[in-house]
Amino acid sequence: MVKQERAARTRETLIRSAAEIFGREGFSRASLTAICARAGVSAGALHFHFESKAALADVVEAEALTRMVAVIRAEFPATTSHVQLLVDATHRLADALRSDVVLRTGFSLGSEPSHPAGADLRDHWRCWVEQELGQAEAKGELRPDVAARDVVTAVVAATVGLEVLGVRDARWLSEATVSRVWRLLLPSVAPSALLAQLEAGGTRPR
Repeated sequence: MVKQERAARTRETLIRSAAEIFGREGFSRASLTAICARAGVSAGALHFHFESKAALADVVEAEALTRMVAVIRAEFPATTSHVQLLVDATHRLADALRSDVVLRTGFSLGSEPSHPAGADLRDHWRCWVEQELGQAEAKGELRPDVAARDVVTAVVAATVGLEVLGVRDARWLSEATVSRVWRLLLPSVAPSALLAQLEAGGTRPR
């Protein structure tokens, strides 16, 4: 059991260290030597868990996807509108991106031309936004003159833009910045009856 726990800790350390190196150097420039040094393990220990740099990057992306799903699919009160749920989820995701290097690097790996296609977190995010806004449209939570697909375009463009900019400057992922985006978007998206109930700054402590 002790041996298994040690192996699990080594694997977790390698994933985090790889995320840090991939995030700083990019996939093509990152070396397994640098990842081993950052993790404080031998090359043999790395290859015991991962057969190649690409396999390690795939695991970073897979772990990042698991974390993203946990963030955006957190439980909310049944009375929460789909529009408010989306607002809250963007705040939670921005918070997580600021503090979680694995999640942050998982997003960026999907746009690396030299990295074989793995879990595309930005596409998973787009699909989830589409799902929520489709339900919002079906329940009359969008203005009648607004199509869900148009709102998807605006929300995904804005949030992915913040994610990309936030890699270099965490202020783009701050609560104040995300709130400003929603204060601009919500009047164009939600009917007046719902708009009065919506909180651009989110409704749950994060």
